[in-house]
Amino acid sequence: MTGDAAEKGRAALRSAYLCTVEFEVGGGLVGIGATPFGDRRLGFITGGRVFGPRLSGEVLPGGGNWSQGGRLSADSAVGTFDARSVWRTQDGALIQLSYTGRSVVPDDVRALFADPSAPDVDPSRYYLRIAPVFETASERYGWLNGILAVGVGERTDFGVRHVIHEIL
Repeated sequence: MTGDAAEKGRAALRSAYLCTVEFEVGGGLVGIGATPFGDRRLGFITGGRVFGPRLSGEVLPGGGNWSQGGRLSADSAVGTFDARSVWRTQDGALIQLSYTGRSVVPDDVRALFADPSAPDVDPSRYYLRIAPVFETASERYGWLNGILAVGVGERTDFGVRHVIHEIL
């Protein structure tokens, strides 16, 4: 089968906007240090909010992101995520979110992130992507148990914001 014929037989990847989540990361990041497996850091989630057409509520305190970093090139850092949080919807349902992901941050942007007096950095200058999955006992939100999602993130003055899309 030629490349064109093979492509015609495959389904196109499509997505639809699911929600936006804003994670508040109070107290900054805890630097665990350079272990034999990489530079480890922990960011505690202290709250936040979720909003979208089918899903809105709050991010409960207590989750976090256990990240690992390294060097992608001479002038860029690369990182991975291992994050978990619990959301409470406006009608009281609990939803667990876990995600992995990748970040690529040029050194000049990283320096701006470290400077509290620096203005916000344009998110097009760095790469922050996640792949969240959901788990809930709620019948109303049970559809979340069967989806995979992707998100595009940006650093904010309170933590991080992810715009999340359901993969259809």
